[in-house]
Amino acid sequence: MNQLKLTNVRIKLIHPTQQVTEKFSKREFVVTDGMESDYPQHIILQATRDKCSLLDQFKVNDMVDVAINIRGREWTSPQGEIKYFNSIEAWRIEPASGQAPSAAPSGMSDFGLSNTTNTQSPLESTAEESDDLPF
Repeated sequence: MNQLKLTNVRIKLIHPTQQVTEKFSKREFVVTDGMESDYPQHIILQATRDKCSLLDQFKVNDMVDVAINIRGREWTSPQGEIKYFNSIEAWRIEPASGQAPSAAPSGMSDFGLSNTTNTQSPLESTAEESDDLPF
């Protein structure tokens, strides 16, 4: 699957890291394409494991580019009901082109989504992540 990149998005919210299990942590954050639009898009993303610390160098209102993978999972409840869950996992976060971390943003840009051919490996699930939790 192609890796995707959100470009020129503004960080709206950064949550603290959550320790879900002994070996699994996640940190959610929200990016937006802009508040000036009649219909702004607010997208919740998550960084997991060692990628949680990527957000430490950024603050709310920073403009960033985020490399993501869209993940999906099937889960069967104890009652046998099958449910599907999606997540958007960030595996690289960098200042938007031409900006340094925590720089004053200059204007609002359109929400960009593009394919990237980066060779960095995306986060892969491992056998130790397999459990009966729906996330």
